[in-house]
Amino acid sequence: MQRIGARGSERGVVAPMTALIMVFLLGMSAFAIDVATMYSEHAQLQNGADASALAIAKQCSKSPTACAANQSAAAAGYANGNALDAHSNVLSAVADATAGTIDVTLQAQEPDGSNHFSLQFAKAIGISTTDIQASASAKWGYPSSGKGFPLAFSQSCWNLGPATPTGGDVQKITWKPGTPSCTNASGLTIPGGWGWLDDASTDPCTAVTSVGNFTTSNPGNNPPTTCETILQGWKNTLLAGGTVKVTFPIFDTASGTGNTGVFHIVGYATFSIWGWHFGNSSGPYEFRDSATDPGMNASLACSGGNDRCIIGQFVEYTTSTGGSGGSDFGTDSVSLIK
Repeated sequence: MQRIGARGSERGVVAPMTALIMVFLLGMSAFAIDVATMYSEHAQLQNGADASALAIAKQCSKSPTACAANQSAAAAGYANGNALDAHSNVLSAVADATAGTIDVTLQAQEPDGSNHFSLQFAKAIGISTTDIQASASAKWGYPSSGKGFPLAFSQSCWNLGPATPTGGDVQKITWKPGTPSCTNASGLTIPGGWGWLDDASTDPCTAVTSVGNFTTSNPGNNPPTTCETILQGWKNTLLAGGTVKVTFPIFDTASGTGNTGVFHIVGYATFSIWGWHFGNSSGPYEFRDSATDPGMNASLACSGGNDRCIIGQFVEYTTSTGGSGGSDFGTDSVSLIK
């Protein structure tokens, strides 16, 4: 019987096929390495763009003069600081003081100053460089809304002093029922110095407020009973030598009495708290002892009894929440919008 075909005819096929596959695999590996370095470069550029936009927005929020300065030079410092090779090109950095926005666009740059990104393995197919860019936009302003500790200050009590507390800048803002303090709203049943706000029903020891709206009061001498945990946390932080900075809503007018009382919110201010006396009991509702309270002294401490007070200092502060649209009380809202 005659055999069909010859098995020996397939000899030598595996070697060339393996060579072709190896070329393909090596090419794909080289391509993957180039893509990975491109992703890394873009991530560095994006970090630099984000940092530049936020930093410039913060400068602009503090000083219109700073906002009018050369933003490209300012962006370059933050951009290069986020690049592993300390090189990037600022294509544009444009601040709009009226809109309160800053737009930054960066481009990859080689150490020799060439504005492109060099590829290592794609050169084999004729592609030696590529253009990589990243953009970011930030917005600044003064908070227009807030969610936090249910206490509001009178606009008449606000006084922004230097960042370092001194005797003249520390404030003892007192409240006694029917006895307004540091306020123009004399004669109101609702205290003029500060007052408690209604608690959010689903979030204990929290009030939700917004500029231009009226927020209802929570009548009574003492704070909501749901605030004990937060107050104890403030106390622990201060006793450990830390600082407690809390952003509070500011009201310009108060009207009504008791449950019908309302505060008209006009902005937000940050208070560095040193001590307080929110009730007759001890524990977290009272932190005013000059012997144990850092920075406290007898002249600042509350007298106790029905005396209610909060001691500290209004400070400048930057937050990333709250939008923009409120009045300037030293607390800025700076956030990325793209």
